[in-house]
Amino acid sequence: MRKRSVTIDGHRTSISLEDAFWTELLALSGERGLSLNALVTEIDRGRAESGGNLSSALRLHVLGELKRRTISRA
Repeated sequence: MRKRSVTIDGHRTSISLEDAFWTELLALSGERGLSLNALVTEIDRGRAESGGNLSSALRLHVLGELKRRTISRA
């Protein structure tokens, strides 16, 4: 697990996340034509509604996307 810095709404913050999740977040941001910071900001805004910490929200977002893809292929 590594700490990385991102910018959310103009504010720098550090996030600890496993490399596999960072790799998937980068892939997801690229597929959507967003910067990683833009995707993380989007996820952070959704997290504000449900609570929880940002690292957990990022993991859940990746998991949700992977599950959605798996279901759509079935």
